[in-house]
Amino acid sequence: MGIKIIATNKKAFHDYFIDEVYEAGIALKGSEVKSVREGKVNLKEAFCRIKNGEVFIHNMNISPYEFASQEALDPVRMRKLLLHKEEIAKLSRKIDEKGFSLVPTKIYFKHSRVKLELGVARGKKLYDKRETLKRKQHDRETSRAIREHQNIY
Repeated sequence: MGIKIIATNKKAFHDYFIDEVYEAGIALKGSEVKSVREGKVNLKEAFCRIKNGEVFIHNMNISPYEFASQEALDPVRMRKLLLHKEEIAKLSRKIDEKGFSLVPTKIYFKHSRVKLELGVARGKKLYDKRETLKRKQHDRETSRAIREHQNIY
């Protein structure tokens, strides 16, 4: 069965250096799981916070399931993330360091359970972002040149 990726947070990789990643479960309602299965999730503005020894994700948009019989839930409500106590303690120590934050990078199904990949991230400066774009463009041009060279022969 394996892993089925639902959504990735490309903005997180553009704005942050991701140092470590953790896998967490998410506490969702039934209709939210059906919306996630349809891919109606947006992680673009999402971020995570630790409160009272629990981790919560804020601003993750899960669009309401259109065939739900119950009352529609708030699409951007705060949701609890499911982690072990040791992992939460380790994350809180990391975040207390200067410049680190918790950023969701991916949401996926793993053996029919919704999982979220959390990254311990450091913010990029503007010159870091420019350097990343230059490197991507250089890699693209290099691979294009190699393809053209292979087509000649």
